[in-house]
Amino acid sequence: MSTQVVHDSDNHRFEIFLDSSRVGLMDYVINDDEIHLVHTEVNPEHQGKNLAAILVRESLQELREAGDKKVVPVCSYVVKYMEKHPETHDLLKGTIEEAVASCRWPGAN
Repeated sequence: MSTQVVHDSDNHRFEIFLDSSRVGLMDYVINDDEIHLVHTEVNPEHQGKNLAAILVRESLQELREAGDKKVVPVCSYVVKYMEKHPETHDLLKGTIEEAVASCRWPGAN
């Protein structure tokens, strides 16, 4: 099976496909020079296959290449991903510590 991440700018989302089936997405909102990554999901039958990480990694790479927006991670999954991947911190609007502090996921201190 092949994976592909597609940017659907008309609907403000990045989508991940396995072969020809969409199995996940990440929604965003644009606010001036910021892109707020607000929601990430993978279909339940495809969870546990690292697809959300691939989706976030590829989406952040595309945002890096575009170079015109700073990332504000709102989705707890994106915050956790970026926290574990310091090479993405230069994309952030603020610091990773600010992103973690503003995101309250279940089990957070």
